Amino acid sequence: MPDLGKYAFAVVGSYAATALLIAGLVGLTLWQSARMKRALAEIEARQGKSDG
Repeated sequence: MPDLGKYAFAVVGSYAATALLIAGLVGLTLWQSARMKRALAEIEARQGKSDG
């Protein structure tokens, strides 16, 4: 790791915050995708359709 001097805390904190935000966005996207797949499956089941 390069010597960041007095800015080390700010730089490392920024990287950590960015990593947390990206992880949160990925998690939210996966959660919404699963929720939408379940909703679509319910709608298709009510209409009597099957996969394919």
